[in-house]
Amino acid sequence: MTASPRSVAVVGGGIAGLACALRLAERGIGVTVIETRRKLGGRATSFVDPRTGEVLDNCQHVLMGCCTNLIDFYARLGVLDAIEWHRDIHWMNPPHAPDRMRPGRLPAPGHFTWSFLRMRMLSLGEKVAVARAMWRMLRMGASGRLAWEGRAFGEFLAETRQPQRVVDVFWSPVVVSACNLDVGEVSAASAMQVFQEGFLASSEAPLMGLSTVPLVRLYDPAEQAIAAAGGSVRLGVSARAIAFDGRRVTGVVTDEGVVEADAVVAALPADRLAKLVSSTLVRADGRLAHLEEVGSSPILGVHLRFPRKVMDLPHAVLPGRGTHWLFDKGCEPDGSQHVHAVISGADRWMELDEDAIAARVLADLRWAFPAACGVEPTAVRSVKEKRATFAPVPGFDRIRPGAAASGIDRDGGVGNLFIAGDWSRTGWPATMEGAVRSGYAAAGAIVGERMLVPDLAPAPLARILGVAR
Repeated sequence: MTASPRSVAVVGGGIAGLACALRLAERGIGVTVIETRRKLGGRATSFVDPRTGEVLDNCQHVLMGCCTNLIDFYARLGVLDAIEWHRDIHWMNPPHAPDRMRPGRLPAPGHFTWSFLRMRMLSLGEKVAVARAMWRMLRMGASGRLAWEGRAFGEFLAETRQPQRVVDVFWSPVVVSACNLDVGEVSAASAMQVFQEGFLASSEAPLMGLSTVPLVRLYDPAEQAIAAAGGSVRLGVSARAIAFDGRRVTGVVTDEGVVEADAVVAALPADRLAKLVSSTLVRADGRLAHLEEVGSSPILGVHLRFPRKVMDLPHAVLPGRGTHWLFDKGCEPDGSQHVHAVISGADRWMELDEDAIAARVLADLRWAFPAACGVEPTAVRSVKEKRATFAPVPGFDRIRPGAAASGIDRDGGVGNLFIAGDWSRTGWPATMEGAVRSGYAAAGAIVGERMLVPDLAPAPLARILGVAR
């Protein structure tokens, strides 16, 4: 657009929509956020369990030090003090003590060297294999990984001669947690980015931040911040269609009438957006042509309440197990403990009932923490997100839409329609960071300036070795 619009309708009150709306409202643009649910945060939020009245997160979401835009967004909302940072990543290895990966004093990319060498989970030969693949990713840089976008990460692991056990206990836990797909299914470029930017580039990048409050409370300030800047948030209002007059979009048709706007930001998952656009609009905007091709992958979160403390670490990776992560959500004054289990890429779990899910998770938890043996949970609540994230399969980047349409854009399109969402062309996997990036990119396209926060600068040695190439 050649001039900033006076009014913008943002469809979707998830992280992407909120990030976009907040930045626009800060610029004095009249923003209206339309959200069908009665709470903000989209898939990264909380709900009240009708069985117990507890506020539970849909799933555990993790912030990393390399998530510069998400950190900026939380700072704008004034909720950074609700994030607790952890330097250690605990890899369970019974009957031995957990292995601990922690950035050390060596400069990146060598910051994990000493803790990695001390890991008893892997033999010396297996560590050499991991180092071989890491060195290859380090040297190829960003440009090198793009050449792998059409291939699966499993092919890269085979080419770098990774033993199957190493794939199972090291590569898979990281990749599935970050990309929500198995190593044999995920785009190699997406998986490589996780290691290049999250592990190799900077010693600050792998720091892990966990919210100390229910996720929904992180986004509660967004409504007040948007309103304070002159915008509005309409909860419980369902979008029915994006209005299009054959040349430009004119607003959003909702179940409460039409919200007219000079520009529209569709901050929705691809399958939801596909329901709002007419065939005429699809023909006019090439960015919408592939919505039906965007696949998804599920995540399963399982909340367990135990009568006493059974887990003595804040979080734990369970290599080689069906359950990928465990998180200690805290103990109550009566001594009971809340544990949250996470299974990413959870296709094989979706048809299980809650009893079967609980049995599998309990077996994994007791494998990792013997203190849980013989202790039955007093409550179990499983949360299935069947379409939790987009699926970053090989070749997916070719159909990811840009935030804006322009004459030089590969897709062309309608000039006052903007697209946000972690599945859009953010350059990141399906993460909260990707969602915020998409919102900032859409807002920047509307006002005509770059709003993305710069990435963490690679350490000098990592840069010299090629990670930023």
